[in-house]
Amino acid sequence: MGLSNKSKEILAGPLSKNNPVIIQMLGICSALAVTSKLEPSIVMAVSVTAVVAFANVIISLLRNTIPNRIRIIVQLVVVAALVTIVSEVLKAFAFDVNKQLSVFVGLIITNCILMGRLEAFALGNGPWESFLDGLGNGLGYGIILVIIGFFRELLGSGTLLGFQVIPEVFYQWGYVNNGLMILPPMALIVVAVIIWVHRARNKDLQEN
Repeated sequence: MGLSNKSKEILAGPLSKNNPVIIQMLGICSALAVTSKLEPSIVMAVSVTAVVAFANVIISLLRNTIPNRIRIIVQLVVVAALVTIVSEVLKAFAFDVNKQLSVFVGLIITNCILMGRLEAFALGNGPWESFLDGLGNGLGYGIILVIIGFFRELLGSGTLLGFQVIPEVFYQWGYVNNGLMILPPMALIVVAVIIWVHRARNKDLQEN
């Protein structure tokens, strides 16, 4: 059985027309911090997607039993448990990347996208819709991180996933890696370029 139109909209909306990073301007801090290389960008994208999707499902299942006055505390406990699981999995299977991400894995707990989806969607919708919403927002966030990480590593280091992709002959001809690309401010510039391209292609998002 395929997805209904509503389910497709919930899943696909955050990928473009309602992207959490370039439209809602959420999750910018981690986009600056972990995207100097492509590998940590991918790992952070997968980690956030997993946490948002499953946190949405859990909070949706509990939404009718959570007292309103302590809902934020319950959300934080659920998210903290999921982030701890993700952190331990990374330590076990991707230790080097986990070291590169440093404290930013733990800071997924405070990611604006995560708490925003729990409050705005999971508390008012069923588990399946909440899962799709979390998956869509996580993927929308992840796509932007991967794009930023791709260009920053390629132009800043001449590599992708640690492998040299710019031919050595280019360096012999005088090509030099742009060291500015691996500095955090360049992530903002890349985000700005992505926003410009996205809005140029989606006229309905432009302000009059």
